Amino acid sequence: MDYQELPTGITAARGYRAAGIHCGVKKAKKDLAVVVSDVPAAAAGVFTLNKVAAAPVVVDREQLRRGSTKRVIVVNSGNANAATGERGMEDAWAMVHAAAAALGISPDQVLVSSTGVIGQFLPIEKIRAGIELAVTGLTRDCHRSSAEAILTTDTFTKEYAVGLTFKGMDIAIGGMAKGSGMIAPNMATMLCFVTTDASVAPEVLQRALHEASSRSFNRISVDGDTSTNDMVLVLANGLARNATLDTPDDPDYRVFSRALEHVLVQLSKMIVKDGEGATKFVEINVTGAASEAAADAAARAIANSSLVKTAINGEDANWGRILAAVGYSGIDFKPEDTEIFFGSVPILGKNYAIEFAEQDAKAVLTQKEITITVDLNQGTASATFWTCDLSREYVAINANYRT
Repeated sequence: MDYQELPTGITAARGYRAAGIHCGVKKAKKDLAVVVSDVPAAAAGVFTLNKVAAAPVVVDREQLRRGSTKRVIVVNSGNANAATGERGMEDAWAMVHAAAAALGISPDQVLVSSTGVIGQFLPIEKIRAGIELAVTGLTRDCHRSSAEAILTTDTFTKEYAVGLTFKGMDIAIGGMAKGSGMIAPNMATMLCFVTTDASVAPEVLQRALHEASSRSFNRISVDGDTSTNDMVLVLANGLARNATLDTPDDPDYRVFSRALEHVLVQLSKMIVKDGEGATKFVEINVTGAASEAAADAAARAIANSSLVKTAINGEDANWGRILAAVGYSGIDFKPEDTEIFFGSVPILGKNYAIEFAEQDAKAVLTQKEITITVDLNQGTASATFWTCDLSREYVAINANYRT
């Protein structure tokens, strides 16, 4: 389906305003974002599977259990509020109550998020004051400043929005994300916040988000580390006035879910391209699999392989590392039937036939964007992952993260 790209990210849809300010968590850069829907919105979320779940993750899970409509998302950067015990929980709830008080709404309408260094307490009084200040500056035009305020080691903001026709009405879906390191495909894998003016029942929104996340954020990898704070939150406020999408059996369900997936895939790719120290963006296609689950597992293993990623950084056509990754992925396949391609260049043929000249493979690997295809020749299922190379710069960035 063709989508109309819109320029306003998180505020592309009707009835959303945002603000991004510096409140003092960081030394100078923006570090607090607030996104508000003018009316209550259906809400859905997916969260990290890391057993060390940050306080905002715990709070948001509870908030969504208490009710499926929300109006506000508050995000601070520079401090993860993770591994902070009872005080961390109190601070996360303090963010909830500060936003509710500033906007004159019920606390159960607020979701919160944090990102940054683990194991440090939030400067909660600065954040409280920041929330009050941010609320006074909420506008539709502040989508970029809010996207800036959620960044940590990112080198650029990540915004994307589209317009489309849904159930006879024009709707928009837009979002912002952050992520550069500590990115592994295991439920969300970073922070992302999405808004839409479509009318969608909360349980249908949750299903669509789960499906879209599984084919976007759960298929990217920078370094194989699953964060403590990962989440994707979606609000749908219904101001487009379309007939409500209230069942996944509705023929229009795929129209909405595919549009949501499209937005999440674009944001996912931005995260990979901004991978810490990354010099190359790599698309991994596993085809000819017996099932989508098998294709997913094989592509995941390749995307997470440090040996594959360092070989790509060195522009080394080391196909053996790719085949080995498929071998330890746990799927049932015949190695001798497997074929590997770099771009359109055949690298490995059936029965381990070497089918390339080094200069042809090098010509592909010197490019900034690379496609690797692994054909298992077992069936018709496929999966795509996105990853990047692993460079010396990645080590330098993460050796000095706290300083």
